[in-house]
Amino acid sequence: MDSNIPLSVPNLSLDILDNIKECIETGWVSTGGQFITEFEEKFAKYVGVDEAVGVQSGTAGLHLGYSILGVKQNDEVIVPTVTFIATVTPITYLGAHPIFMDCDDTLNMDLNKLEEFLENNTEKTVDGLKNKTTGRIIKVISIVHVFGNPIAMEKVMYLADKYGLKVIEDAAESLGSFYASGKYSGKHTGTIGHLGIFSFNANKIITTGGGGMIVATNPELLSKARFLSIQAKTDPLYFVHDEIGYNYRLTNINAAFGVSQIDKVEEFVKVKCNNYNLYQEKLEKIAGLKLLPFNSGTRPNYWFYSVIVDKAEYGIDRDELLKKLNDVGIQARPLWGLMTDQKPFKECYTYKIEKAKYYVKNLINIPCSSNLTEEQILYVVSKLKEFKRD
Repeated sequence: MDSNIPLSVPNLSLDILDNIKECIETGWVSTGGQFITEFEEKFAKYVGVDEAVGVQSGTAGLHLGYSILGVKQNDEVIVPTVTFIATVTPITYLGAHPIFMDCDDTLNMDLNKLEEFLENNTEKTVDGLKNKTTGRIIKVISIVHVFGNPIAMEKVMYLADKYGLKVIEDAAESLGSFYASGKYSGKHTGTIGHLGIFSFNANKIITTGGGGMIVATNPELLSKARFLSIQAKTDPLYFVHDEIGYNYRLTNINAAFGVSQIDKVEEFVKVKCNNYNLYQEKLEKIAGLKLLPFNSGTRPNYWFYSVIVDKAEYGIDRDELLKKLNDVGIQARPLWGLMTDQKPFKECYTYKIEKAKYYVKNLINIPCSSNLTEEQILYVVSKLKEFKRD
């Protein structure tokens, strides 16, 4: 067996080649072509919405989303400290400021702390919800379903409605995750907030090489997103532009990948679920390692497998284990560096960042690709046993 096992790689097949060949033969390789429309329609049908807008990346989708929801210079957006930086940077593109929230034991935003912050640290004004400390207006809550684990959207939407805030769901990692019970039973992540953003980067559950998708509860928001993504052409024939737009449209050649990949989401989720359960069965027998669970009442996509390393029981700490795994060709990664520790955000407003500090120090992500084999999983587990120090 090849002992080089990547963390998360695309699961591609040669049936994509017919679509790519058509793009080349017709010359439609850029931001026009039939595959864009086909992919948008198939994607919308899969997640259960009427319409979707393809963009060049999840980051581009977030930038458009924050702008469409009214985030402007000197406004604030509530974001988690546990996320990839792309959730946060588009806020700064608009001259706005993040407010960082702690995580809970699911790695998702701590909604109890969010509620506490909104109750004690904000006040309603004629201009909107004001942060009492900074004096700025808060416009949006940006929710991330970390590693494909659906957050409790009932509480998110309750708080947003109570305080007059808009909600963006950063569902970049959670395509295929949905709620199995409660108010939103049957609804996919990304389809509940005012806007939802998905990513098709190479490490996601499906890939288009690069690309993203926007969905919305209000069709007017989607129309605005589509308009802004094509340089805000009011009259495309005579090149009239009445406002600032962006070159953010998904390309046809990327969409050609997506048309094939979207049909395989459920197949990929099934494999990832089975592999997660196998890891769980095996890791339960290794003292000091705990595979993080996914939330009950949901059908997650099992995108990433996160293991907590307890040095007292396992014998070595997370960093030493990280090095040992990578040294033998098993690609493992720590949690992202906390956003509150990143140099560009050092001076930003934070609220009781506590639990995130534990997870950033003790969490490791292990191989989780949808084409990961049982043999590879057993090899990873064998090394995790071998490296344990009694």
